[in-house]
Amino acid sequence: MEKIQENKTFKLTMLGTGNAAVTRCYNTCFAIEGVCKQTLLVDAGGGNGILMQLEKAGVAIESVHDLFVTHAHTDHILGVIWVIRTIAQRMQQGLYEGEFRVFAHEKAIQVIDWICRMTLPGKIVAKLGERIHLCEVEDGENFEVAGIKMQCFDIFSTKEKQFGFRADLPNGVSLACLGDEPYNERTEKYVKGVDWLLSEAFCLYEDRERFKPYEKHHSTALDAGRLAEGLGVKSLLLYHTEDKTLETRKVKYAAEASQCFSGVVYVPDDLEVLVL
Repeated sequence: MEKIQENKTFKLTMLGTGNAAVTRCYNTCFAIEGVCKQTLLVDAGGGNGILMQLEKAGVAIESVHDLFVTHAHTDHILGVIWVIRTIAQRMQQGLYEGEFRVFAHEKAIQVIDWICRMTLPGKIVAKLGERIHLCEVEDGENFEVAGIKMQCFDIFSTKEKQFGFRADLPNGVSLACLGDEPYNERTEKYVKGVDWLLSEAFCLYEDRERFKPYEKHHSTALDAGRLAEGLGVKSLLLYHTEDKTLETRKVKYAAEASQCFSGVVYVPDDLEVLVL
């Protein structure tokens, strides 16, 4: 493990920022640079577009040794199958060193395993349990990936079972991912006071009649700003949005969230890199 200096920075690359129905950007997923040139991938979107996004971002798939999956909706989990397939092929070709681990709760692990076994070639499936490991995690469990200390938690979804996580980076920066549904106060102990809060914002509050976020159990940028202020976080990152207002999204979403939040608001585009 490389020695981490106190002032060392880490990078978060937003591979996708859109919700399930987008066509003008990729589904929400991101990569966090860890130590020893290893990458943690969080979700993988809804298809093989994840491979293009990784390539465009300059993230070598050989550097991805850990993947955290929040839940089993198609826009988060189907890209996982393509990542597994590609890494298994690299292993067969002698181009991938070490092992690859996928972390998720029981339901998501079952879905990933079933899709792999039903759709992938036997040589690929043979890597499951050999060098590719599907690791089931439980609510509140602690584990470490790429030198990053992680604690996952149930977000108490009203739809599909879903886990978020708190990540504590080696440089002392803390980050909390709330998944893609509104915050539940039962998860406060994991997210209160973090340096970075990653929150879904389906649309602007002013556009709520157009996009119907509350009917879909999602939040607006205004809701996310109010939440971040109440939790005392330093920086708020908004994702999982609609894609009909991409031209104005960065400015308008940040402005709306800032009505309630006194910290810094980030509304990244696909492939944008943020320093942690």
